[in-house]
Amino acid sequence: MKFLLDMNLSPDWIPSFSEQGWEACHWSSVGRHDAPDTDLLAWARENGRIVITQDLDFSQLLFTTADAGPSVVLVRMKDEFDLAGRLHVFGSISLAKDALLAGALLIISGNRARLRMLPIDPGR
Repeated sequence: MKFLLDMNLSPDWIPSFSEQGWEACHWSSVGRHDAPDTDLLAWARENGRIVITQDLDFSQLLFTTADAGPSVVLVRMKDEFDLAGRLHVFGSISLAKDALLAGALLIISGNRARLRMLPIDPGR
């Protein structure tokens, strides 16, 4: 799997993704730091990347546009450098691999993970 880390996550995550056997890049290396979220989503879609973010706006964008991709992993954690938290993130991503490759929104918070397939149906 290929990932794009949003500006609100540290580039220090990239080696951890590599350890999982996944490819990752940080938005700061491919786009403008002040680019709108729509630019990041478009770049991720065009480059076959799954977006990793802490920004709630991405789930709202997927809902309002009813887009079928790219997949987004929304990480809600107090300390992004907490090893146990990162392991939970990677475990959740591994379990949701097929859905993420097909198009999904994965929300990871605390010890929970919730998955919604894309496009998000506003009626659900």
